[in-house]
Amino acid sequence: MKILVINCGSSSLKYQLIDSDTEQVMAKGICERIKLDGTLTHQATGKEKIQIEAPMPDHSAAVKIVLEKLLDPEVGAIKSLEDINAIGHRVVHGGEKFASSALIDEEVLAAIEECNDLAPLHNPANLIGIRACESLMPGVPQVAVFDTAFHQTMPAYAYMYGLPYEYYEKYKVRRYGFHGTSHSFVSKRTAEILGKDIKDTKIVVCHLGGGASICAVEGGKSIDTTMGLTPLEGITMGTRSGNIDPAIIEFIANKEGKSIADIMNILNKESGVLGISGKSSDFRDLNKGIAEGDNRCDIAMNVFCYQAAKFIGGYVAAMNGVDAVVFTAGVGENDPLVRKLTCDRLKYLGVDIDDEANKLRGEEVKISSENSKVPVYVVPTNEELAIARETVALV
Repeated sequence: MKILVINCGSSSLKYQLIDSDTEQVMAKGICERIKLDGTLTHQATGKEKIQIEAPMPDHSAAVKIVLEKLLDPEVGAIKSLEDINAIGHRVVHGGEKFASSALIDEEVLAAIEECNDLAPLHNPANLIGIRACESLMPGVPQVAVFDTAFHQTMPAYAYMYGLPYEYYEKYKVRRYGFHGTSHSFVSKRTAEILGKDIKDTKIVVCHLGGGASICAVEGGKSIDTTMGLTPLEGITMGTRSGNIDPAIIEFIANKEGKSIADIMNILNKESGVLGISGKSSDFRDLNKGIAEGDNRCDIAMNVFCYQAAKFIGGYVAAMNGVDAVVFTAGVGENDPLVRKLTCDRLKYLGVDIDDEANKLRGEEVKISSENSKVPVYVVPTNEELAIARETVALV
C-alpha cells in the first residue's frame, strides 16, 4: 500500500508518501508560511529537491499543491491519485475520547472538533487537512493518529492535577501528554535492541527537540509524561517555559500591565532557552555561544539538561527501576553536549557514557560504556512511519 502521511501545523504542512510494503519513503516535503506567501520544499526519492513559492491562503491550498507535485512527471512519485491507498493524519489532541488511532468518519471528526479548545493552534489545522484530502481524494480512507492516545494508559494519580475535581468533571482538565507517536515508536524499537519483550521492559524516552517531553514507558505503556493539558508543561524547551510557579502569571501581569493572553504568548513563544539565553531557541546556537564564553547560553543549556535529568530520575522511581534511557528527536539525536550533561547527573544509577560513541549524530547507537549499569541509547524517531503503520493496521 502507498500511504500519504500528513502533519498539519498551525502554519505548516509536512508530508511523506510511504510504500508500506517496503517502508521506504517515496517522497517527502513541507509547506511553510501557510496563510502568508507560502513556500514548498519537495523531494521524491532519487530525484532533485525543489523549492518553490506559491500562494497558500489555507491548508486546503497547501494540500492541493502537494498532490500536484506528487503527480508531476518530473519531480513526482506517482502517476495517479488512485495510487494513494490511504491517508494518515497526525492529530494533536484527542482528549479522553481516543485511546488509539481511529478510522475517520463524521463521528470522529466531530469528536476531534470537540477537542479544539484543548489545542487551538493545531486541531483546527488538522481538521482542515482532513477535509481538504476528503474533498480532493473522495473515497480514500483516512486515519487519525493522536499525539495524546499513547498516554491514555496513565493512571489517575499520574494525570490528575491538584485542582478542584469539578474542573476535571466539567472541562476534562488533566494531564494528557504529547509526542505519543514518537514515544511509542522509540520504546518499541528500544525493546527490540534490548532483545526483550516490551511487556517486560521499563524505558525512559527523552524526546528532546524545540518541543521536549520525557515519558516513562513500563510494559510498553505510558505511565507518566512531562507535558500536560497542553504542550507547555514539563521541562524548559526551545521557546516554552515548561513548569513554573503559577503565581508568576499574575505577578508579571500586574508588574507589566499585561493580559493573560499576553503572558501565555510569552510563556509559549518567548521563554525557554530562548528567553534565558536571549540569543536563540536553536541548540546549535547555544553550543556556539557556550564555545564563545556566553554565560547565558551556558545557563540555558544547563537548565535544560538539569531538568531532563530530574525527570529521568523521577520516572526511574515511578517505575521502580529502568532497563534503558533513550534520547530521540532533533536535539536528542544530534546534540552530544545535551546527552553528556544530562547523563552526568545519572551516575548514581551507574550510568557511564562512552564519549566517543556519544559524538555520533543522528544515528542509532549505544552511547553508554560497557561498564554502565543502565544502557543509554540514541534511537532516531520516525513519527511518519509510525503513522503509516497505524494507518495500514486500520485500513
